[in-house]
Amino acid sequence: MGLLDNKICLITGGSRGIGEAIVRKFHQEGAEIVFTYRSSSEKADALVADLGSRVTAMQSDASNFEAAGKLISDVIEKHERIDILINNAGITDDTLMLRMSEEQWDRVIDINLKSVFNLTKQILRPMLRARSGSIINMSSVVGVFGNAGQANYAASKAGIIGFTKSIAKEIGSRGIRCNAIAPGFIATDMTDELDEKTKKAYEDNIPLKRLGEATDVAEGCVFLGSDMSKYITGQVISICGGLNT
Repeated sequence: MGLLDNKICLITGGSRGIGEAIVRKFHQEGAEIVFTYRSSSEKADALVADLGSRVTAMQSDASNFEAAGKLISDVIEKHERIDILINNAGITDDTLMLRMSEEQWDRVIDINLKSVFNLTKQILRPMLRARSGSIINMSSVVGVFGNAGQANYAASKAGIIGFTKSIAKEIGSRGIRCNAIAPGFIATDMTDELDEKTKKAYEDNIPLKRLGEATDVAEGCVFLGSDMSKYITGQVISICGGLNT
């Protein structure tokens, strides 16, 4: 038996990186999964083909409120409920504040933070009727301690932390949990673009002296989605090798 047997899970941004690792891990643990993608249709189709049963990919823009509502409706129409929502959609668009354009700010805030509002707002009534559910929001250690050149990204991820804690207090009495995960430096296709000197500098600042793996974050999501965490809500779990210590 898997830890997520018979659970219906919706994951935004699931076609690559950490999102893909979450999809694979949840499938391994027995969940029925719907994941979204914005433009990576080939990667999404390949992931569905690779995993086979219990996985569906849907193209959707999490930063669009109406699209988020349609997504929730479509998933519930097909599966009757959603037990776990993972708000994972996110981007970076880094530059120093002196050079940052309004468009760069708005785009990162919309995709990283407004998307969390959109999906959470749209899923609340179905979860409230069911009196159960787990919402997992993907923040970052950068949202905890900031990072030069990432004011937009840090603001979006810090906002997710405040949002998570507030929602947990609003809906806890109805049996719904809301937590955040704050990954540190995780080896993905984004970090693959860094030169070895930069990677080494990151690793030197991490107590465990290595970058994390996407599966490390996925396993944290399994914990928060499963009944093992049934008395945990409003928390931020840092998966960062001790970086946020």
